[in-house]
Amino acid sequence: MKPRLIIQKLREEASKFSEIESSYYESSLYGVTDGKAIGTYLEHKFTDYLTKLYDYEKGNSASGIDLPRLQVDIKTTSIKQPQSSCPFKSASQKVFGLGYHLLIFVYEKTDNHTNQTGCLNIQHTVFVEKKRTADFQTTKGMLDILERDGNKDDVIGFISERNLPVDEIGADQLADRILKSPPIQGYLTISNALQWRLQYRRVIQEAGTVSGVFKVR
Repeated sequence: MKPRLIIQKLREEASKFSEIESSYYESSLYGVTDGKAIGTYLEHKFTDYLTKLYDYEKGNSASGIDLPRLQVDIKTTSIKQPQSSCPFKSASQKVFGLGYHLLIFVYEKTDNHTNQTGCLNIQHTVFVEKKRTADFQTTKGMLDILERDGNKDDVIGFISERNLPVDEIGADQLADRILKSPPIQGYLTISNALQWRLQYRRVIQEAGTVSGVFKVR
């Protein structure tokens, strides 16, 4: 029987995997510049690595994330522009977080032209707890308003200024929720789009210095 995968072990294995992968040259990666293809390759390789060691539930289109039992989604991105997309569920994700943890592999790709192979040197591996996956500027601004005794009108005004994708009724309901349960400071940069655009420079910088954002490697 393989042991059940838990968050702590996931972070430990992500660290080991990152070290191994950073020195591995793969012929199928040679000349590949498509970030989505590289991400799919690395994420599948990591989940295959986990499958050999642990018992865990794999994600599917219904769950929407890679490790549903652990509530973790795996993201892979280039150091040149560390960002990716994720499904949009509601405007509240920008204030209260995505609703799941993120394990982020940030790579620098190099090609060996002599051997015609490619290598993904993983520069950073970061684990972000779901409580920290809200938008940095949105949560910072909202918390500043609340600290200055802001009321519901102030909160609704800020929601409008930040162009959160929500109608008047939704803004009113979101404001009530914020006043009742103030958000926790997030560390992602989340851009409005049909899908959320997540940017990771801040979590890379802050990893290991703030609670809930772990420098795995």
